[in-house]
Amino acid sequence: MSFIAGAAAANVDLLYENMPRLPDVGEEIYTDRFSLQLGGGLAATLIHLGRLGVSARIATELGSDLFSAFAQSQFLENGVRPLNLYHGDQIPVNITSAVLLPDDRSFISYGKGGMETDAQAQQAFYDMAHGAKVCLMTAGGMLDVYRRLRAEGTVMVLDMGWDDALSFEKYGKLLDLADYYTPNRKEAMRLTGCADAQSAAQALHAHFPRVVVKTDKDGCVGVDEDGAFSIPGFSQFRHVDSTGAGDAFLAGFCYGLFHDYPFRDCVTFGNITGGKAVTAVGALSARITQDELMELYQQRKG
Repeated sequence: MSFIAGAAAANVDLLYENMPRLPDVGEEIYTDRFSLQLGGGLAATLIHLGRLGVSARIATELGSDLFSAFAQSQFLENGVRPLNLYHGDQIPVNITSAVLLPDDRSFISYGKGGMETDAQAQQAFYDMAHGAKVCLMTAGGMLDVYRRLRAEGTVMVLDMGWDDALSFEKYGKLLDLADYYTPNRKEAMRLTGCADAQSAAQALHAHFPRVVVKTDKDGCVGVDEDGAFSIPGFSQFRHVDSTGAGDAFLAGFCYGLFHDYPFRDCVTFGNITGGKAVTAVGALSARITQDELMELYQQRKG
């Protein structure tokens, strides 16, 4: 059976909403709105895909702690099969406490960011991902596995997030392996040195036959074999919180790839899932069903 795979650390978010202000040293402030959720990143993308009925697998690090247990339960409940690469006795997941103020937010985080990617972990990830139709790539240390999977015909999709040092020199090996790269406007402009998203898309077209650049609420711009294009977002989605919008876009985009839709339709799917994601607080609070996705897609196509 076809599936989509990826390897990344799991992130757990503790969200304190409706906070009037940050407490000073020695103070304690209560709120009546709190939630425990999986955070953003590749894991969130795979959970969105699982909710859309796509078979998904993740290689990650899970310990014996309660946060790891929560992460594992969320994977399983949402149709994602986890493979544990962790063998230590610490808490291997990243944990963030987010204090959501009326007009801003603050974060306190624990963790190391990425995962250990020694030879044993790489082989375990390859064994899990072998045969995947699509593999989600990150800037972690799985480059050799990505090479093996691409040589076998797996479609490689890269979304590596922001880096102040984002450049072809630093990330050239990853970019060379990617069939698709899905940067936002800021990332594309930093990577190419261009002053706007459209120019950045044209510059990326020298490296990728099909290019998409996310432009937030405006949707996406891109370039393919038929030239430059712009695909608008969906105005019916009311913005509440942008957390995880890019991860959700990637899920819709990969849903289209998985089901062999044309490239621009894949971008439309991404605009739908990314738009729905901003309608609730947290990376995974706003759910979209496969039926809802297809209904909005057909409305746009019609």
